[in-house]
Amino acid sequence: MVGMRTLGVVVVMMLSSMVGLGQQTLLLWPKGNPEPSKVVGPEIDPTTAADRMVSGKVTVRVTNVSKPSLTVYPPPAGKNTGAAALVLPGGAYVRLAYNIEGTEVCQWLNSLGMTCVLVKYRVPEVGHFPANTEDLEDAQQAMRITREHAAAWHIDPQKIGVIGFSAGAHLAVALSTHPDFQGKDVPPSTVDARPDFQMVIYPGWLTDPKEPGKVDPALAPDAKVPPTFLVQAENDYTAHVENVLVYFLALKNAHVPAELHVYTLGGHGFGMRKTDLPISDWGELAEKWLHTIHVLGAPGVVGRP
Repeated sequence: MVGMRTLGVVVVMMLSSMVGLGQQTLLLWPKGNPEPSKVVGPEIDPTTAADRMVSGKVTVRVTNVSKPSLTVYPPPAGKNTGAAALVLPGGAYVRLAYNIEGTEVCQWLNSLGMTCVLVKYRVPEVGHFPANTEDLEDAQQAMRITREHAAAWHIDPQKIGVIGFSAGAHLAVALSTHPDFQGKDVPPSTVDARPDFQMVIYPGWLTDPKEPGKVDPALAPDAKVPPTFLVQAENDYTAHVENVLVYFLALKNAHVPAELHVYTLGGHGFGMRKTDLPISDWGELAEKWLHTIHVLGAPGVVGRP
């Protein structure tokens, strides 16, 4: 087990170095988390030999995150569009799928000329928003730090979105719905935490626990929720396709521009890895959507639609 954990750390370091040059990591709460940490032990990769390989590639996960952080991956020199996105990996709020739903997504964003801000939020956590607000606080803080550093990181502060996968997709929706949530022990901030767009990829927990055919009232969107891109497979037996169906309808009723893609096959946790299934091409549709909502524009021109 120790060997596997060590391998995970090495792989994370290798993948991070491959994404791009100039990345930097900042603690979300350099003066300490708003709440006392419940994590016991150091960060580890809990992946076992049985679930190490996904779509023919090594997968790295991280858990015991007691010091949440963000890592900035800038696009190649001369290709910056000014757009950026926070990336929230999934993992059931127990672990983070750090490469398949993290560093590999950063590679894709960088290829589009976008800055990637990979968020390592607190896990494991018992429950999630609204019962547990710690991960939402981490996501809010990551967005505020990004906006505060927009000029230094060559980012247009009005073109910063969020991309979440599985539990991270649930967290993205919570952030888009409750950007102004004020945690009891979180210092107040005047920096806007609302994303300018969101990509919600195979989310969980968006349906009402009491009425599965409706959206969770805690996440019911209003007209202030940003334009939304949704992807899920009909045979997702982990998170279930009803999540995107009910959320899309709620977005429509709230008059939020939304684009929904449901595929027959794909399962859960596929990230952006290429397979022979059509669902693995969702990134190409997302790129076109980013142009449609005027987030992407002429390469190298910050803020140009």
